[in-house]
Amino acid sequence: MPALIDLRRRIRSVQNTRQITKAMKTVSTAKFRKSQRRVLESRPWWHTWPALLLRAAAWAGPGMHPLLARREEMRVTGLVITSDKGLAGAFNSNLLARAQEYFEERARESEVRLALIGKKAVTYFRRAAFPVDLAVSERTDKITPAELEGIARELMRLFILQRTDAVVVVYNEFKSILAPRVTILPLLPVAAEDRGAEPGATEPDWEPGLREALVRLLPLGLTLQVLHCFFESQAAEHAARMMAMDNATRNAEELIGRLVLELNKIRQASITKELLEIMTAVEAQAG
Repeated sequence: MPALIDLRRRIRSVQNTRQITKAMKTVSTAKFRKSQRRVLESRPWWHTWPALLLRAAAWAGPGMHPLLARREEMRVTGLVITSDKGLAGAFNSNLLARAQEYFEERARESEVRLALIGKKAVTYFRRAAFPVDLAVSERTDKITPAELEGIARELMRLFILQRTDAVVVVYNEFKSILAPRVTILPLLPVAAEDRGAEPGATEPDWEPGLREALVRLLPLGLTLQVLHCFFESQAAEHAARMMAMDNATRNAEELIGRLVLELNKIRQASITKELLEIMTAVEAQAG
């Protein structure tokens, strides 16, 4: 049976842990609400662009712009987006396991290279056999849209120079507070499959021309998709950490309750023992 002083020390330790997890939950809740508002307000705008680019690509054809070129996918670049920090449940582990499985499958037929955002991704794939062309592992929660635009431009440059034949993004999409969804998004080429124009659709009268429009539309649309993936991942990360810290706080409270109950039982047993000793001594003196 543990001593009372050991139990008191353990109770104080768990109480300190509860204070930390409760504070982290408060911080994560504030960050999550900000990220959730940005994602929900921007989703209609972000979700408009893929359909717009696919329709423009169907009218243009693969030879109109280098980003529309469809080649045999001998070289594939994967952009993996994770967080810098842990304490978010299975947020990173599920994504990294799915990414590893996907890239190993693609590596059977293609050369796989990686671009990584997040310290967890950089640490995980440091032991993998895939070469890394780009890695951002410091303070990714403070990364700016301009820096994300630079990453998108680098991916487009690799595709245009034919150093890669396809680009895919692996990230956690924010679906609900309870669980994010690991998503694999084909980014390049834009026209990954020949969908063609809708039946009965009339091609727009492009001004100044379709080629000139694609020069601006394609880089802008692809950059917005990279931003979309990153901000979705941030919202999912804060939601996962908020839930993890909430569970940790409740577990700490339950543990404190069990420890206090055990402490009270030991104290009661000690008091009962002392009373019995006193009564035995009184009866012995009286006899």
